[in-house]
Formats: sequence, C-alpha cells, structure tokens
Amino acid sequence: MARTLPRPNDALSPVASDLAALGHLVRNQRARSELRIDDAADLIGVTHDVLSKVENGRSVGLEKLFKVLDGLGLKMLVVTPTEAEDVVRALSLSAGERE
Repeated sequence: MARTLPRPNDALSPVASDLAALGHLVRNQRARSELRIDDAADLIGVTHDVLSKVENGRSVGLEKLFKVLDGLGLKMLVVTPTEAEDVVRALSLSAGERE
C-alpha cells in the first residue's frame, strides 16, 4: 500500500505540553515539507520506526528526538506556561503582519 502524505494544519498550536502534542507538531512539519515518513526518516538519518514513534507520541531517546527536530527544521524552546502564552501571542501578531 502506498504511503500518503498527511495534510498540514496551519491552526496547530506550537505549544507541546506532552509527547503526543510534540508528535503532532513533528508530523505537521513533515506534511508542510511534503515528505512521506520513509523519505523523511532517510533524509534525517533515523529509522522509519524512530520517526513513527516521535510522531505518535511514544518515547525515544533525547538524542534521536533532537535529531528529528533538527532534521525537520524545528527548534524546542523551554519556557514557563506564562511565557508560552506570551510567545504564542507574539507569534500570532507576527503572522498577522505577514498576511
């Protein structure tokens, strides 16, 4: 069976408070890059299984997680909940200026 591409979700919050939310962000970025999971894993240099675990909110080692994030052009920012609200608000304002 041919693997299909997920559809990007532009309304997805950039805040990940658990592994499942982080997985959604990773899958969304892969969708934006128009990469099938096996192709993305090859480009990143991880196995299909590792990328699948990340996207499905399952545990992987931190080195592998950061390799996936870096390979898809994502960065992790660790902030307090209040700071997260401020960052999301700033990102929303910035996106409004670009439109």
